[in-house]
Amino acid sequence: MKKMLSIGFWEFIARVILRNRIIILAGVVSITILLALQWKNIKFTQTEANLIPADDKINLDYNSFLKNFGEEGNLVVIATKDPKLFTPGAYKAWDELMTSIQSNKEVDLVISITNLKKLTKNDSLETFELTPLVNPKKTKSQEYLNQVKSELINKLPFYQGLLFNKKSGAIRSAVYLDKKIINTKARKEFILKKLIPAIETFENKTGIDLHTSGMPYIRTLNAKTIIDEIGLFIGAALLITGLIFFFFFRSFRATMISLVIVIIGVMWSFGLLGLLGYEITVLTALVPALVIVIGIPNCIFFINKYHQEYQVHANKAKALQRVITKTGTATLMTNITTAVGFATFIATNNVLLTEFGVVTSINIIALYVLSLLIIPIFFSYIPPPIPRHLGHLEREYLTSFMNWIVRTVKYNRIGVYISSVILLVIGIIGIYEIKISGSIIEDMPKKTTFFDDIRFFEKEFDGVMPLEIMIDTKHKKGVMKLVTLKRMEELEETILEIPELSKPLSIVNLVKYSKQAYYNGNPEYYELPTAQEQAFILSYAKNASQNSKENLLKSYVDSTGQFARITTFIKDENGEKMDAIEAQLRAKANKVFPASRYNVIITGKASVFQKGTKYLLDNLLSSLLFAFALTGGLVAIMFRSFKMVLVSIIPNLLPLLLTAGLMGFLGIPLKPSTILVFGIAFGMSVDDTLRFLAQYRLELSRNEWKIKKSVFATFDDAGISMFYTSIVLFFGFSVFMLSSFGGTVALGGLVALTLFFGMLSNLVLLPSLVLSLNKTLVGKQEYVEPIIDILEPSDEEVDQVERKKTNP
Repeated sequence: MKKMLSIGFWEFIARVILRNRIIILAGVVSITILLALQWKNIKFTQTEANLIPADDKINLDYNSFLKNFGEEGNLVVIATKDPKLFTPGAYKAWDELMTSIQSNKEVDLVISITNLKKLTKNDSLETFELTPLVNPKKTKSQEYLNQVKSELINKLPFYQGLLFNKKSGAIRSAVYLDKKIINTKARKEFILKKLIPAIETFENKTGIDLHTSGMPYIRTLNAKTIIDEIGLFIGAALLITGLIFFFFFRSFRATMISLVIVIIGVMWSFGLLGLLGYEITVLTALVPALVIVIGIPNCIFFINKYHQEYQVHANKAKALQRVITKTGTATLMTNITTAVGFATFIATNNVLLTEFGVVTSINIIALYVLSLLIIPIFFSYIPPPIPRHLGHLEREYLTSFMNWIVRTVKYNRIGVYISSVILLVIGIIGIYEIKISGSIIEDMPKKTTFFDDIRFFEKEFDGVMPLEIMIDTKHKKGVMKLVTLKRMEELEETILEIPELSKPLSIVNLVKYSKQAYYNGNPEYYELPTAQEQAFILSYAKNASQNSKENLLKSYVDSTGQFARITTFIKDENGEKMDAIEAQLRAKANKVFPASRYNVIITGKASVFQKGTKYLLDNLLSSLLFAFALTGGLVAIMFRSFKMVLVSIIPNLLPLLLTAGLMGFLGIPLKPSTILVFGIAFGMSVDDTLRFLAQYRLELSRNEWKIKKSVFATFDDAGISMFYTSIVLFFGFSVFMLSSFGGTVALGGLVALTLFFGMLSNLVLLPSLVLSLNKTLVGKQEYVEPIIDILEPSDEEVDQVERKKTNP
């Protein structure tokens, strides 16, 4: 009775769709136009991905640092190793470049050899003064420039590691951007339209190659690459899925309507981003291409069912109606499970992943609705399929493949289980080889100039990724006490002992430089003052700091003098060592700074990103367990059988473990991009499981509850659609391997591979498990009537409902 009511519902839906075609199409067009109007609200994110919840202590510490010292990632560095820089012509061009950069309103400060100032003592005023290192009137002399270079390298240790590398001769300039624009569009405009053209002009004029880096620069070019690739992904996904679709169906019209549906889906996805006010991030940038890859299998399922129905009775109207009545609930449930796979990201308590989960899950359901509405309406207007269009149902390569599957399940189930156990063991062994990566730049395009520049700065200046240490003295003006400075120096000595970290920068460097200046610039006195010297040297430094325009303290000490900052840089390739490095720094800080008198925070973008990766990894297991529970719950509701819950999970768990094992063997680390593989792949792979089990239950009722006969009959119907959709998904996700981002390449390749394993698992292991676990079934009484029936109704049941509608 319940099944009859279900058929009646979908028969009603079919009648509504086919009798209101113009109204429905007008509604689709109207929704598309309304969502297209939201495109104007789309914005690209101007910040890095923060994977940690806002209320987590890690974020609270980082925000505390930003509150006291402002945005840390405002430094752009420009460098060269070319010795021609210290020739009159090149030096003049370098001076002009730095002057032009400084003239921009987006720039707060430029520190370069051309405007470098050194501390000198003014005894009459008892203060230090900043005097120019270079006399611009003498820079036409090669001899003078040689003297400047010698003085910089040999007499100004304060600038070692900041502006020059004494060993290699590399020279760089530091460009500090206005902190207010770092997370705004103005940063992008400055980098792309002002800074890069100015640098290119210098290079063309002098023939000197410059290297440019720093977080603002990296973020801008990285974001530009992401935007450029959105169009690449959409175009490639349309092309590949369209070609595969046409190869299967040999119908230009069916291919075109499928592409129209997914294009509408893409337009809706952009409109949804604008409507919800979500920014385009490295994840949401993938959504339009995902819409295409996920939408085409829906079209395949509906069109394949239409062709199957038409082949049986050659009645177009009846075939279109039965596409809806016989697949309505099943396709809805499979789309829901896919949406659930993506929706699990919502439970991570992370804004970036939550937005990705919301947008993708809504778009998946929207694609289902579009396919359900447009495909029957489109085919109702065009002539029925010709024999060439139906030929795919009996192609030799397809029937040969399915026959091999059937033979394997029928005669070699022991071999299937042995192979599965071997693959499981291999996967588990590989899992132990997986490494965790918290590298910010690992997923960035490696074939770009700006990536090469990152490596240059890591080699010459020990990295560009900041690691910050903030020291709270708990008292105003506590930083400038000699005891505090000595404690900071002791901590900095530990930093210098860690090979992965650069030379630290802090108020300690400035105080040492002050002592050197007090002793007339003698570099031998570059050290902290003694207790006897501190009174007059520190008073000189404090007097110098009163000049607001040239306050050298402001970057390293807050306005109250309570908080101090130590900045070091870490080579990003050593992100995996971050925990050990922080543990070493924390142990030293706890020893040097008593908790009763000081509070020490270790933070910075490099640290936050690494911890964000670990947070995401910790949530991976809970998200997958949540996905398993939801899927198992759906199966339990639909089948009312624990055996079916078990059968639905095992074939989808094995591909995930096998993929994880391959990641370990191939050296692919767990990182934000690859962690997403498992939730996405599981949500999509379980579709085939539900389709197979739904068809299997139907075949049981058709074949007098004979298990073997029902299992093998299932292949004749569900097998083809499972094969088609899996092939489309495999090649569809392979599109992401065209990306220049390592993370996107890994995501596409691993999801494609997992789905391929999932197809084989669902076609071979799943039916084998069904046969083995259901051997003890006596008959129909073993199957409890499901709460929700997703089974495809038989022709007799549909005909019975139709007769009742016709003859009430």
